[in-house]
Amino acid sequence: MRAYRFKKAFLPSGWADEVGVEVGDDGVIVRVTPGTAPDGAEKISGIALPGMPNLHCHAFQKGMAGLAERRGPTGDSFWTWREVMYRFLSQLTPDDVEAIAAYAYLDMLEAGFTTVGEFHYLHHDPSGQPYDDIGEMAARIVGASASTGIGLTLLPSLYTYGGFGGAAPNPGQIRFINPTGRFVTLMERSRQIVAALPGAAIGIAPHSLRAVSPEQLREATAIFADGPVHIHAAEQIREVDDSVASLGARPVQWLLDNMNLDGRWCLIHATHMTDDETARLARSGAVAGLCPLTEGSLGDGIFNGETYLAGQGRFGIGSDSNIQIDAPAELRQLEYSQRLKARARNVMTETEGESTGRSLYARALAGGAQALGQRIGAIAPGHRADIVVLDADHPDLAGAGGDMVLDVLMFSAGRALIRTVMTGGKPVVRDGRHFAREAIAQKYRSTVSRLANG
Repeated sequence: MRAYRFKKAFLPSGWADEVGVEVGDDGVIVRVTPGTAPDGAEKISGIALPGMPNLHCHAFQKGMAGLAERRGPTGDSFWTWREVMYRFLSQLTPDDVEAIAAYAYLDMLEAGFTTVGEFHYLHHDPSGQPYDDIGEMAARIVGASASTGIGLTLLPSLYTYGGFGGAAPNPGQIRFINPTGRFVTLMERSRQIVAALPGAAIGIAPHSLRAVSPEQLREATAIFADGPVHIHAAEQIREVDDSVASLGARPVQWLLDNMNLDGRWCLIHATHMTDDETARLARSGAVAGLCPLTEGSLGDGIFNGETYLAGQGRFGIGSDSNIQIDAPAELRQLEYSQRLKARARNVMTETEGESTGRSLYARALAGGAQALGQRIGAIAPGHRADIVVLDADHPDLAGAGGDMVLDVLMFSAGRALIRTVMTGGKPVVRDGRHFAREAIAQKYRSTVSRLANG
C-alpha cells in the first residue's frame, strides 16, 4: 500500500483540501480521505487532478510532425497530407515504431495525458506481408507503454479496402490491410500481448466506412462483442459525399441507422454532422472522439459542439497525429473553435457562472474513460491512481482557487503548470520531466534523423 497527501485535489464531489489517497499494489485507489491523510503518507506538493485520457492516437505519426507543412502546386488538404503519411510509414521498422511511440507517450505524460487509446493500423512489413509474429507491431506499442508507464487501450484496426465500394488498396495502404479472418488472428495475438501489461485493455477499431464493408463491420463487432469500438467518421466533406454515393447515407447517419450505437462506441472526429445526426449521436450514449489540434492542422472543419452539448452528448479528446501533444491545448482549441463558429464566448458550458475550464475537463475525463473502457478519470476508490499535479506556486496561479485553477490551466498557463504525474500510483514525471526522458529522447532523435536522411 502506498499513501499520498495532496494540498488540494479535484474529486468527483468537487474541490477538497489536504486529501489523503491510498493506493493498492495493483495501482488502484483504495481510499480517498479529504481533510486528513494516513500516517506516513508522502506529501506531494501542488494541486491534484485526475489524469486526462487520450482517446485517439496514431503514435508513429509523431515522427513525421513538420513534414507536411509545404504547400503543393494546387493547394493542400487532408488527402494530400495522407500521401505524405504513406511515404513516411513505408520505411518504418518495428524498432522505429517503438522508438517513436515511446517518445510520443513520454511527451503525453509530461503534457497531462495518463492513458492512451492507440488506434493501431500499421500491422505488416513494407511489402504488406505479416511479420512472423502477426502481433509484432502491437508488441512494440505495448513495449512503448511499458517503458514509459502510460496506461494503454490497444485498438487494432480492421482495414481491408482502399475506399468505399470495396476499392483496391493503394500502395501506401498495404501495411494496414487484413481480411476479416486474418484480423481475428491478429486480435487473438494482440490480446495475448496486452494481457502481459498490467491494467491494459483492448478493443477494436474498424478504420472507417471507406475501409471496411458494412458486412465486415457487422461481423467484426459481433465477433468482438465486448470492449470499445472506435471508428473514424465524417472527418472530411469528400468522405461524406462518397458515403452518400456508396451507401446512400452520410457516415454518422448510416452508423446510427445500422449499427445500434451505444456506450461501447467512439466515433472519431464526427466533424460533419447535420443537427439531426448530432442530436441522435448525443442520445445514443456513444462518445465523440475529438482531436481539435489535428482537426485544425488538417483543415477538417469544426465539430458541432454547441448542439451536441445541448443534447448531453459525451466527448473526449485525443492527440491523433501528435503534431502537438498537449492535453490543455486540445481542450482550449475545442472551445476556441466553437467561439469562432458561434462568434460567442464560453460556448462549451450550459449554465450561467459555470467555469468553462471545469466543464471541458470534467466532460473529457468521463468521455475518455468510457471510450477507453477503463476505470480511470477520477480520484476515487476503484479507479487507477492516474494523477496530474499542478505547481500551486506558479505565478499564473496567484490568487486562483477552485475552478479558476482549471480555467488558468486551460486558457493561460497550459502544460507549464504540470509538475508531477503519477500512473497507477507511481510517479513517472517529477519537476515536469519524465524519469526516462534522456534515453528515450536520444533513441527517438537517432531514429528520426536516420529516417529523414534515408
